[in-house]
Amino acid sequence: MRWSCSKSAVAALAASKTALAASNGTSISDVCTVSNVQAALPANGTLLGIDLIPSAVTASIVYNGTAGGGVGSTTTSTATYTYCNVTVTYAHTGKNDKVVVKYAFPQPSDFKNRFYVAGGGGFTLASVATGGLAYGAVGGATDAGYDAFSNNYDDVVLYGNGSINWDATYMFSYQALGEMTKVGKPLTQAFYGLSSDTKVYTYFEGCSDGGREGMSQIQRYGEDYDGAITGAPAFRFAQQQVLHVFPAMVEKTLDYLPPPCELSKIANATIAACDPLDGRTDGVVSRTDLCMLNFNLTSLIGEPYYCAPQNSTTLGFGFSKRSAKRTSLQRRQAEGSTTSYQPAQNGTVTAEGVAVAQAIYDGPHNSAGERAYLSWQIASELEDAATTYNADTGAWELAIPSIGGEYVTKFVQLLDLDNLPSLDGVTYDTLVDWANTGFVRYLDSLQTTLPDLTTFQSHGGKLLHYHGESDNSVPAASSVHYWQSVRSIMYANLTDDAALAALQDWYQFYLVPGAAHCGVNALQPGPYPETNMDTMIAWVEAGTKPARLNATVTTGANTGETQMLCQWPERPLWQGNSSSFDCVTDAASVETWTYTFPAFKMPVY
Repeated sequence: MRWSCSKSAVAALAASKTALAASNGTSISDVCTVSNVQAALPANGTLLGIDLIPSAVTASIVYNGTAGGGVGSTTTSTATYTYCNVTVTYAHTGKNDKVVVKYAFPQPSDFKNRFYVAGGGGFTLASVATGGLAYGAVGGATDAGYDAFSNNYDDVVLYGNGSINWDATYMFSYQALGEMTKVGKPLTQAFYGLSSDTKVYTYFEGCSDGGREGMSQIQRYGEDYDGAITGAPAFRFAQQQVLHVFPAMVEKTLDYLPPPCELSKIANATIAACDPLDGRTDGVVSRTDLCMLNFNLTSLIGEPYYCAPQNSTTLGFGFSKRSAKRTSLQRRQAEGSTTSYQPAQNGTVTAEGVAVAQAIYDGPHNSAGERAYLSWQIASELEDAATTYNADTGAWELAIPSIGGEYVTKFVQLLDLDNLPSLDGVTYDTLVDWANTGFVRYLDSLQTTLPDLTTFQSHGGKLLHYHGESDNSVPAASSVHYWQSVRSIMYANLTDDAALAALQDWYQFYLVPGAAHCGVNALQPGPYPETNMDTMIAWVEAGTKPARLNATVTTGANTGETQMLCQWPERPLWQGNSSSFDCVTDAASVETWTYTFPAFKMPVY
């Protein structure tokens, strides 16, 4: 019912705004001209540090165009749109640089006083500006000054060995999107002939690095955004990227290279064992915390496994190879993906294989036993631990995931190499040192963990933060830790109940049972949120605050089922294997999601 009210509220808002826009009689041909865009540009001097170049403006009408969102977009519309395709160019004061921004302006009859920013993923920013068209919103995309429409950030992070491209680093981290919005909002008002005090609702939507990008915007440009939807944010960048190397380090340290089929068996058998703990047997581990508290991986030793021969593809950046769909942007991000042959595999789960899986789920520690970071939830697929088959030797060999290895070589060692050549001489302490170097070096850029969101909150901003509980790339506990950091910093003087109530009024966080990285997971046919923008628009523009998050099951026996997800820290508990569940609070379960990181001297938010 909450979802229906939300949809009704959005529909009413859309109808009123469309009627208002249509009543002014302005057509797309009236506004989609170079001269109109030039006249609409903010005057130089009004946006500090940004020098707009009117002579470089382009404008053209696009008929029957399609909307394209970034990673995490919940746009499902197949409609076509008429819009004005605009490019704007600016330089930074005192620099001999050039930044190109694309904007997509809906035809006036479709415009609903909204501005939309889409997130990218991996090492990319969103490259298309049309993601907002389905919502009657102007959208933007920026080349960030390093031709991000063609180049990934990791391709330009170094000028050469030992020389960091700091301009590109800050632009990718937060500055490019912030400036795009700073320019785009007043440009939107003037483009449509609105007064400067007319409200233009501004939204962000993204997942993976797009989720991190969204967090960067509300952390640093909080006054400019009304609503942000951030999925599985890849923040705490140094710890997150080094974590990708950790499974290979575990295998090397324990001197056991498990066949991929053995690790798959461990994950699938864990799912089967822990599935009923949430009160319903549906193939989904809705309570990984209960799995951690009640299940021991050693019970799997001796279980048989078999996998037929296959060509195996690792997609890069953790996008589940079993996801139902991937966007073209996700495919572009998967440049580090590899395809390799795997022969038939059969055997039984070994004590060594269980030890590897358990160490990975336990997470990185230094040699003194101090925790350095969190890890993937139990029952998550161990994709970063996948070994590769050497057909010449008939043996499984260590494989270092390139996304983590490249971070170490380019961002830490400052060498223009795409991966670590080996882990010879590397220890767990080395991994901690790598993470600490990146932590300090990029603290004010890539880390993206500022926990004080007062500017965003006091401006009236709303944050909808979600994370797949079985994410196999960015651990779900990473998002829990940030939520806890925001609460502890912003509401330190309140009781737990008062702090929770204050936070949930504007910042809501949801774990998505069984979901993988930014999508559904065929290992666990659970729900996934598909109407996030409708929910956010109703919250921002109509004051309809959600209490739970609408999600839909799209695979398996329960396809079509709607589940209203529990808002953290409440957790789902199904009623007698039925189709309904309660949202409960369990202190012991919450404790399994709570971490400190004594391996680092500085606080890790």
